[in-house]
This record gives sequence, structure tokens and C-alpha cells, in this order.
Amino acid sequence: MSQTVDRALSILPLLAEGPANLEQVADRLGVHKSTALRLLRTLHEHGMVYRQADQRYRLGARLFALAQQAAENLDVREIAHPHLVALNETCGHTVHLAVLEENEVLYIDKVESRYPVRMYSRIGKPVAITVAAVAKLLLADLPGPERRALAEKLDYPRYTPRSTPDATAFLAELATVRAQGWATDLGGHEESINCVGAPVRGTDGRVVAAMSVSAPNVVVTAEELLTLLPLVRRTADAISREYSGTAVPPPSAGPVQEA
Repeated sequence: MSQTVDRALSILPLLAEGPANLEQVADRLGVHKSTALRLLRTLHEHGMVYRQADQRYRLGARLFALAQQAAENLDVREIAHPHLVALNETCGHTVHLAVLEENEVLYIDKVESRYPVRMYSRIGKPVAITVAAVAKLLLADLPGPERRALAEKLDYPRYTPRSTPDATAFLAELATVRAQGWATDLGGHEESINCVGAPVRGTDGRVVAAMSVSAPNVVVTAEELLTLLPLVRRTADAISREYSGTAVPPPSAGPVQEA
């Protein structure tokens, strides 16, 4: 039975490449055409594949409906939380997870630092969108026209001398973030707080959330915090893989060296 299931499931990635006829399916599976036909009929009955008028088979609408339903029910916070905790246990600093909702970037999870200094951030509250690392990651992934339109609508408060001054500078920074795949806030919102972040991506490669590590200067310098970037990126990648359906364990709590 397990071999039959394995063969049936092997048909799906084959058809994802494009429609195929019975002979092509049988050849790819290495089975007789009668076996391939039996598997295709079963998948057809369940809506997983569809037989076209030219007798070739393609992926069925039911499969796409299930994929959409599964995607809608994914909770990125639930998936990410064990990874955020493991990262916090490794570095000791505050870890955040944020998403973009209706032109606002909101924190949806937070793991507090192990030291007495606490950050102002709160789950459910908007971030300082023009300076926060998580905001830059989420906005950098928007299509160009949408990114520019949003940047031109924003106000640019001068929280500190390092705050982003205007839309032109913000768009330039978003372009850099988009190209390099990570972002920082080095004293842009509070002069004493630094932050480094990385994106969490879905199955289509688009950014669905952003995570970051933040720490005050009295604990670590900006340069010291930036040494955590490889670990932050690996944590974000691990969340992305699990969110996309390729399960991986949370990152190790032990020291991690850059590859």
C-alpha cells in the first residue's frame, strides 16, 4: 500500500511540470501503463488530476483548492514562535515577529530579553514604519509601484538624527534591503537601540512576515549585534521552510558559526 501511495504522490510533481499523457506518466514512474492508469483514475476521482480532451492529464482544481485552504489556515506566528524562543535562548536579546496589514506593520510576537532592560514594543501595536528593520523588510517586498506610492504617503518623523528623512531616502534603503535580503535599524528610532532583521517567505517566495533581534547599546554595540546576522537569517530561513511545508527543527540553542 505504501508503494502505491508513493507512486500516486510521485505523479503530482510530474504534472506540475505540465500536462502529460499515460505513457509519459508510466515511463516516469517506471511502471506498466495499466498501473499508471489505475493511479491516475484514483487521483482523478478525488479531483487531484484532470484528464483533458487530448487525453493528457494535468493537476486538478481540487488540489489547488486544498492548497489555498491550507495556506489560509497557516498561522505564521504559531510556526515561528519555537524558532524565536530558540534564537532568544541563544543570544539573550529581544526577538520580534511582524506582519504587514493594511499599510501598517504590526508586531505579532515578541520574546523578551533576558536582561532587565525592556523595549517599549507591544504585540498588536504598529511599529515605526519608516525606521524599523521589520518594516523595511516587509515594504521592500512590495511591487515597485505600490512601494513608491506608499513611501510617498508616509510621514517621516525625525525620531533621532539617524531616522530616515524622506521618501527618496526611504525608497533607496528599501532597494538595498530588497537586494541584500536583510535590514537594520541602527539608532533610527531610539538612539540607544539597534536591530537586525530577516524576512520570512511563503511558498511563492514573497515575504509573509519579518523577524528581528534588538538590543540596547548598554548591552551590545551595533557592531556586536551585527555579528548575529547569520544566525538571524538562518532562523528566518528555517521558519520559511517550515511555513512553506518543508519541516525543519528550530535552530540550535548552542553557538552557531557562519558557514
